[in-house]
Amino acid sequence: MAGLGRHSTFALALLVSTLTISPNLNAGGGMVLQDDVCTLEIGFYSAHFTVYQPTSQGNTEFCQSFPDTGETLFVLDYLHNSMQEVPIDFRIIRDTSGLGEYVQLTDVEALEDLQAVTELYQPPVVQRDASLRISHHFDQAGDYIGIVTAGHPSNGKTYSAVFPFSVAQSNYTAWFAGLLLLIPLAYFGMRKRAHT
Repeated sequence: MAGLGRHSTFALALLVSTLTISPNLNAGGGMVLQDDVCTLEIGFYSAHFTVYQPTSQGNTEFCQSFPDTGETLFVLDYLHNSMQEVPIDFRIIRDTSGLGEYVQLTDVEALEDLQAVTELYQPPVVQRDASLRISHHFDQAGDYIGIVTAGHPSNGKTYSAVFPFSVAQSNYTAWFAGLLLLIPLAYFGMRKRAHT
């Protein structure tokens, strides 16, 4: 790259690689990403978690960052047979915490009015076909939090998973981090070139 010092070139390469990292790697809360498969951990239960935006993205699968507003289909494929016997509910709230990928169940429980920030609520339902499908139309881009709650088949306990996700948002964190790395490296590269 003409006109750029070695440090500046490195910084630019680092910035580009930061911007192209898949946002799905930032799994938090109850979400685990292994071998490009998202798994939602709900207490001792687990389910494969896949999101589709069929109108705009066809059969492309997403995990925690969805490129568009509009029709969005959430699919939980149960990995434990006992999940077919217990009520499971599904809630989406707007992320007013500002915690993003670091949000925890205690942060959600601390909200004064959960209903006021609720975007979607699917009451508890027993799905005997080993899969829960929830469709929702997002009107606004933004950061959201999903909450899935499942009962225990015999002891009356409930288990919850919290997972943050974004809708139609650029990865501004990556841009900012890349910019912070680029500025000092470019500065020192120019200083070094000026002294040679």
